[in-house]
Amino acid sequence: MSEAQAVDAAVEQVTQEVKDVKLENGTAPGAVNGTANKAEGAISFKDAFKAFSKFGDPKSDGKTITLSQSDKWMKQAKVIDGKKITTTDTAIHFKKLKSLKLGIDDYQKFLDDLAKSKKVELDDIKKKLTSCGQPGVSSHVTKSPAAAAAVDRLTDTSKYTGSHRQRFDETGKGKGIAGRKDVVDASGYVSGYQHKDSYNKSH
Repeated sequence: MSEAQAVDAAVEQVTQEVKDVKLENGTAPGAVNGTANKAEGAISFKDAFKAFSKFGDPKSDGKTITLSQSDKWMKQAKVIDGKKITTTDTAIHFKKLKSLKLGIDDYQKFLDDLAKSKKVELDDIKKKLTSCGQPGVSSHVTKSPAAAAAVDRLTDTSKYTGSHRQRFDETGKGKGIAGRKDVVDASGYVSGYQHKDSYNKSH
């Protein structure tokens, strides 16, 4: 096989793999930008369930999901918003199924029960769950102004006092180990004396 033929074969294999993945995710091969059958950025419910059922549990086979994993998924998808649906609601309905881990069929029953109880459309919940991205990835993480102000206040070294002040120079830069350890000073000055070399020698 020539080099050109080998390259063609490799390209054909990759193309076929991409088609297979699209078919597996329920996307038609001829779909424009891969969004023919679903919302942009969404994946199938089954794939999302599998991803979140493995989140934080490397030993999981992706077939069952715990309440904790479900809550993380719902928080990321903004299904749990602290108003309409809370973690208390999810705990009550999850435990109705009398199992610590739910398979995908039981999980659908849990969602159906939750939606009816809270008067929310099941399709809306599923839409959010399939379009929230990969586990742990949130595109809406913003620091509130109050939190930002608190962090700024706590990291302002000019307001530090006592021994903490000694750990930073005038610009607020940390002195490293010199600011944390008592380094022996053999200059003859008393420890802690801050006016070293300021004596006017003309006296």
